[in-house]
Amino acid sequence: MKNENIVYNRAKLWQIGLFSLNNTATNIFLALMFYVGYYATGFVGLATVLISNILTSMRIFDGITDPLIGYLIDRTEGKLGKFRPYIVTGYIIMVISTILLFKVTHTLPENIRLLFFLIIYAIYIIGYTCQTAVTKAGQACITNDPKQRPLFGAFDGTFTLLLFSCFLPVYVNGYLLPKYGNEFSLLLFNELLFTFIAISGVLTILSFIGIYQKDRKEFFGLGEKNAKLGFSDYIDIIIHNRAIQMLIIAASTDKIASSTASNAAVGIMIYGIIMGDNTLQAKLGLITIIPAFLLLQFFVQYARKLGIKKGLVVTAWGSMISFSLIFFLLKFGDPTKIRLSNLFSFETLGFIILWCIGRGISGAGGGLTINAIADCADYETYRTGKYIPGMMGTLFSFVDKLISSMATTIVGLVVAGIGYTKGFPKIGDPNTPQMFYAATFLFLGMPVLGWIASIIALKFYPLSAEKMEEIQVHISSLKNSSQ
Repeated sequence: MKNENIVYNRAKLWQIGLFSLNNTATNIFLALMFYVGYYATGFVGLATVLISNILTSMRIFDGITDPLIGYLIDRTEGKLGKFRPYIVTGYIIMVISTILLFKVTHTLPENIRLLFFLIIYAIYIIGYTCQTAVTKAGQACITNDPKQRPLFGAFDGTFTLLLFSCFLPVYVNGYLLPKYGNEFSLLLFNELLFTFIAISGVLTILSFIGIYQKDRKEFFGLGEKNAKLGFSDYIDIIIHNRAIQMLIIAASTDKIASSTASNAAVGIMIYGIIMGDNTLQAKLGLITIIPAFLLLQFFVQYARKLGIKKGLVVTAWGSMISFSLIFFLLKFGDPTKIRLSNLFSFETLGFIILWCIGRGISGAGGGLTINAIADCADYETYRTGKYIPGMMGTLFSFVDKLISSMATTIVGLVVAGIGYTKGFPKIGDPNTPQMFYAATFLFLGMPVLGWIASIIALKFYPLSAEKMEEIQVHISSLKNSSQ
C-alpha cells in the first residue's frame, strides 16, 4: 500500500543491477581464496591445521578492519562521493596483494615464507574490506523504496548463483583441473589468479558506473552534512538497535555454514570422492542454474510484496528442508549413481531437483540479508537521526566475520580428524564412512544448523513491512522539514 507522505529515493533498474556487481567482484576474490589452502600446503610448506588456523586468524583480522573502514566511509564526503573511492582503492589493493601472495611466496627462503604470507594476506584483507563495505553501505543511497530494495537481492542472488554454481565449478573443476592433470600446480594457480583479477576488474568498473549518479549528498539520509561520529556510536548501535542485533545472529550463522560448505576441499570430498566424479560439480551447476534462478526470482518477488523479514523466514525454512532431504538421499541412496549418463535414476533426479530448490531459495535469502542491512541503516536514522550506513554495514560484517572465521578451522579440524593432517582430501581418495559423514556434515549439516539459528533470531527482528513504512514516513517528514 502506497503512502503519499513518503518521498522515495528510487533508482533505475540498471543502477541497481550494475551496483550489485560490486558484491560479485569481491566474491571473485573470495572464490580465489577458496584455493589458497592448496597453494599454502602444496608450495609454501604449511601444514593443514596451521594454514586453517592462519586463515581463521586472518578472517578475524578482516572483521576488525570493518569498523574502521565503515567509520571512514561515513566521514567521507568529497568530489568522488562517499563510496566510489573505496571501490577503486579496494580493488587495487586486492590485485597487488594477490599477485604477491601467489607469485612470490613460494620463491622465498622457507624461514620467511610464513611471515611474508601473513603480511600480504593482511594487506589483501584491507583491500577486500574497502570494497565489500560499499556493497552493504551503498544500498542505503541507491534506493529506499521497499519495493525496489529486494531487486538488489534478485540481481545479486542471480550473479552469485552464476558464479558459485555455474562459472566456478565449470572453470575450475571442468576446465582447469583436467587441463593440469587434476593437480593444483603453479601453472594452474597462475591462470586462476589472472583470470579472476580480469573478471573482477570488469565487474568493479560496472559497479562504479551503477552507483555514480547516486553517490551524492542529497541521497545520504536526511541530506545533511555528515554528523559527528565516534567509535562510541558502535556501542550504542550494538546495545539499542535490535534490528541489527538479530540480523547479525541470523546472517553470521548462515555465513559460517555457507563458508564451510563452499570450501574447495569440501567440494572435492562430495563430488570427487563420495560421488566419484569431480566434474559433476560443473555439470550439475549448468543443469541446475535455470531452475534455481527461477526459484530465486520467485522468492525475491515474494519479499517485495510481503517484506524482507517474511522473505528471510520463508527462505530459511525452504533451504533447511531441501538440504536435509539431500542428506537422506545421499545416505540411503547410492551417490555413485548420480551421473548425467544416468539422468533418470532416482538418485540423479532427486539430487538435481533438491539441489535446484536449495540453491535457489538460499540464494534469495542471501540477497535479502544484504537488503536488510540497508533497512537497519534506515532504522538507525529513524532512531537517532544519524545517517551511518558505513558503520551499520561494517558493524554487521565485523561480527559476521568473527563468527564465520571459524569456517576454515572447522574444515581443517574435521578433515584432520579423519586422518588428513598434512594435506586436504584429493580426487581419487577412498570413500570411507568417516569421509562420508565428515563431508555431509560440512556440506549439508552446517548449513542446516545455520538456518535453524536464523529462524530463531528472526522471531525477534522488528523490521516488518509495516514498520519499514512507518520508518520511511518519519525520515521523509524530517527531510522535508529541514528543507
